[in-house]
Amino acid sequence: MLDEDRNTSTAADSTPHGTPGNTGGSVRPAPRVRKRLLPTLGDARNSIRDTLRDAGLAPGGEQPPLILVACSGGPDSLALAAAASFFSRRGDYRVGAVVVDHGLQPASAEVAVQARDKLERMGLEPVLVRQVEVPASGMGPEAAARTVRYAALDTAVAELGADAVLLGHTLDDQAEQVLLGLMRGSGTRSLAGMPAVRGKYLRPFLSLRREQTLEICEDAGLDPWHDPSNRDPAYARSRVRTEVLPFLEEKLGPGIAEALFRSSRILSADADYLDAVSAQAFAELRAAAPQGDTTGSEELLLPEAQLRALAPAVRQRVLALAAVELGGAQPSYERLAAVQALLRRTGSAGPVQLVGKVSVYRQPRAKSVHHGASSYGNLVFRKKSST
Repeated sequence: MLDEDRNTSTAADSTPHGTPGNTGGSVRPAPRVRKRLLPTLGDARNSIRDTLRDAGLAPGGEQPPLILVACSGGPDSLALAAAASFFSRRGDYRVGAVVVDHGLQPASAEVAVQARDKLERMGLEPVLVRQVEVPASGMGPEAAARTVRYAALDTAVAELGADAVLLGHTLDDQAEQVLLGLMRGSGTRSLAGMPAVRGKYLRPFLSLRREQTLEICEDAGLDPWHDPSNRDPAYARSRVRTEVLPFLEEKLGPGIAEALFRSSRILSADADYLDAVSAQAFAELRAAAPQGDTTGSEELLLPEAQLRALAPAVRQRVLALAAVELGGAQPSYERLAAVQALLRRTGSAGPVQLVGKVSVYRQPRAKSVHHGASSYGNLVFRKKSST
């Protein structure tokens, strides 16, 4: 790759002293010329620097933090690696990479090896190639691939003692994620898109466009691999990328992706606040309610009057927290609406069945939960024991 930090010589550097026609004695060599830094690359470096510092990873020291780049060999992750390699050369961070071969494309092993070679030429160390098997499961091929990919990255982090993993998702990816969430009728958290920070996983390129990563690769002399599945209409994300977003840009004007990105940032802040308020409310309601049964099943009680007093956005999250607390899955909007209907004390007293063998019901006035505590006025979340 081209090294933007390397000085390059002009033709005048090779002019010998005392050449014919030179009447002034020795010829002073022309100054060495530094290759002009691509502005987009400068933006990429700044994004990485700020993201790492925001994550509490200070540069330098006797043993600089180890940062891994998750790289597929595509333009986004190669550009990310090229920008991150700058910090390795400066000694700010140790920068390595992990290439995950999903085995879903022809010659995927060859693509992984080529990506490894490019990364090593950048000076990244260590560079690991991990082959994974994507199971045929009910979650769909994209979700299954994502699950095994993160498992492989988690393993690499543990083995190497890495401090962070950089992911190459861009503003365009975020815009696609928000549109997919809208199509599913998702809530605030889903519409917030991908978080910039999730544990050790960092996404410093969320403010960069996909075309900018292509500019970085071209400037660095890198030939990225283009995943054919990104344009396969069989996948909803591919249709959003190649058909929906271009259509919106054509009909509504440019700037749709940027607008969706801004919305995701606003919704992310809102979701963080609502989640914090809801967690506090859930803890208070649990403390105010009697204990449930612990024999043959698990029960969790929440006072109905206090639930009804909560703001709807908070109440919905509290009910979801109760289901997850018992080991259930995040309930759908429709299931949560059915649970909230119990609070109106009209119609059925339940149970409402939630994913994960959790049921919710309103206890009849004449009955009590185990240990003699009255449960009237409480919603009861119950999960049957697996034994």
